[in-house]
Amino acid sequence: MNKYHELVEAVKNLEVDFHKFYEKGQSAAGTRVRKGLSDLRKLAQDIRKDVQDVKVQRKAAKQG
Repeated sequence: MNKYHELVEAVKNLEVDFHKFYEKGQSAAGTRVRKGLSDLRKLAQDIRKDVQDVKVQRKAAKQG
């Protein structure tokens, strides 16, 4: 569940910059949003890989 909390925290951290970019028109905040979304994508890919690894381990444990 640590990965889940890490993902939720990353999304929460973007909230302020989303507000600054869309509501206040701060261009620099848009850059931070894009960077944060790129980091989220990397985190999501890591989580996907971890989930797949766990599934493979569980399947192997059942068969073995």
